Amino acid sequence: MDVLAAVDGSENSMRALRFATEFAARYDAALHVVHVTDQRTEATERILASAEAVLEEADVDSDVELAVVTEMAVPTARAAGKELLDLVADEGFDHVVVGHHGAGRVERAILGSASETVVRGTTVPVTVVP
Repeated sequence: MDVLAAVDGSENSMRALRFATEFAARYDAALHVVHVTDQRTEATERILASAEAVLEEADVDSDVELAVVTEMAVPTARAAGKELLDLVADEGFDHVVVGHHGAGRVERAILGSASETVVRGTTVPVTVVP
């Protein structure tokens, strides 16, 4: 089994990553961690370092992958969610773990959320961690 965990630097996504490490260990699954962005910045480096610290703390042998999507016209959560859907389809992941962003109704209506986009757009099981 291959599990994809998406991180965006939020505390919710780090909680989701902690859950994903436990889930992968429990089911003897390969864990793949990804951060989707439209450009690599200092903030990106902090997100990757935080994710690697969670993996190290859990003693998990996995790398954090960076998906830099340069053709993202507007870097929204919905666009990041669509990129995650592409990864799931292209790589054949069996399960996805994401953090719930906690966006308000108006923000979700205008921008969408990555977790909502993934839940609505994939046929594989998705765990959304609050």
